[in-house]
Amino acid sequence: MLEALGSLAAALWAALRPGTVLLGAVVFLFLDDFLKRRRPKNYPPGPPPLPFVGNFFQLDFDKAHLSLQRFVKKYGNVFSVDFGIFRSVLITGLPLIKEALVHQDQNFANRPLIPIEKRIFNNKGLIMSNGHVWKEQRRFALTTLRNFGLGKKSLEERIQEEAAYLIQEIGEENGQPFDPHFTINNAVSNIICSITFGERFDYQDDQFRELLRLFDEVMHLRTSTCCQLYNIFPRIMSFLPGPQHALFSKWEKLKMFIAGVIENHKRDWNPAEARDFIDAYLQEIEKHKGNATSCFHEENLIYNTLDLFFAGTETTSTTLRWGLLYMALYPEIQEKVQAEIDRVLGQSQQPSTAARESMPYTNAVIHEVLRMGNIIPLNVPREVAVDTTLAGYHLPKGTVVVTNLTALHRDPAEWATPDTFNPEHFLENGQFKKRESFLPFSIGKRMCLGEQLARTELFIFFTSLLQKFTFRPPENEQLSLKFRVSLTLAPVSHRLCAVPRG
Repeated sequence: MLEALGSLAAALWAALRPGTVLLGAVVFLFLDDFLKRRRPKNYPPGPPPLPFVGNFFQLDFDKAHLSLQRFVKKYGNVFSVDFGIFRSVLITGLPLIKEALVHQDQNFANRPLIPIEKRIFNNKGLIMSNGHVWKEQRRFALTTLRNFGLGKKSLEERIQEEAAYLIQEIGEENGQPFDPHFTINNAVSNIICSITFGERFDYQDDQFRELLRLFDEVMHLRTSTCCQLYNIFPRIMSFLPGPQHALFSKWEKLKMFIAGVIENHKRDWNPAEARDFIDAYLQEIEKHKGNATSCFHEENLIYNTLDLFFAGTETTSTTLRWGLLYMALYPEIQEKVQAEIDRVLGQSQQPSTAARESMPYTNAVIHEVLRMGNIIPLNVPREVAVDTTLAGYHLPKGTVVVTNLTALHRDPAEWATPDTFNPEHFLENGQFKKRESFLPFSIGKRMCLGEQLARTELFIFFTSLLQKFTFRPPENEQLSLKFRVSLTLAPVSHRLCAVPRG
């Protein structure tokens, strides 16, 4: 019987041509993809996806946040786009964003663990973790940051001191053209470093500058086309050459740097007294020693430190770089800011948050920089934790949700001149005016935990720099508002002249 079956199988195989087998395999793969991609009942509308890649090639990844806006016009404020087999939904407009991130926050609290994030984070740290791990790590981070000065006068004094170092560093350029990128990165990073590492780093510290460059490269590589394709075809892209391998390699280098800092801390660590965030976390690890289920361990310390370093450096320093660039491009606005500084502070009094209420124009300019700079244009993505209904549409568990901050901050119904740099958007009768449709730090339980720190840094650094310098374009060089796509939208590389004020 077995011999007969074997002969029949052999005869069938001989009868099949290689082309037939290949065609059958292709048909099977297409059928499998179709079944996986079949949209649930009452799912948001969207552009028709292609097999395997979804809507990947319908987006321009050099300006994905802008290319998505054309779908808003066609499909409305809730529409779907597919990346490979990953379903995602873009939501537009303040009412829907609040509905998802505030009123139904439990349903939208997760971060999506798509292949590249799983490879890098695997539910560790503060930004990309979920569930119990995220709650425990965020609670600890908030408490510890407050203990080390977040929201207190002592931290404001640290920022003022760093602003003085930054002024001195820029003053050494003697009004000549210079690239402000890593100098400003270093200054801003020193604030979070003083909390996490217990020290600041000199602007000439080659090792620290290399760390800042490494971070910049990692963020830029993360948005490359090859890394996007890795999310669709992780197994194939693991074998193919490309930037995805450089991303993983550089990420490991960043982890090794932080691991080295932690080892240095351990050498002279006093468990009874925490000098900084790392010390406090080491204490927490000791408390949970012997608990196999604890999420307080050294690897999570590395990821938390990297997350704090990223969150405490990149967004604020990028906003400051946009701010100085806008001042150089809009000299009449820069003059108004300096007139207010001269009237309220003069040339000798250091800027402080206490002075902010007396400086509505400067405050409005900083808010307009945040609006126009559009640093995180589509917010940090969320994932639907349970089957959910939003705006009458069914969103199955696992759907990736993206909030359209670009449209919110450029909505002509909300902003008088949405595409023009105009501080009057935040002024009313000469006084500063808060705007509900302004969410650069997001909203809800997963909003930026460093918002207060970032706002303090932006005001003190920006005001201190404009108190001492006038920023201008170099002679015969044209400044541009073009952006470089990374995990944030940053200005393209440029030079400025910081001319000392008399």
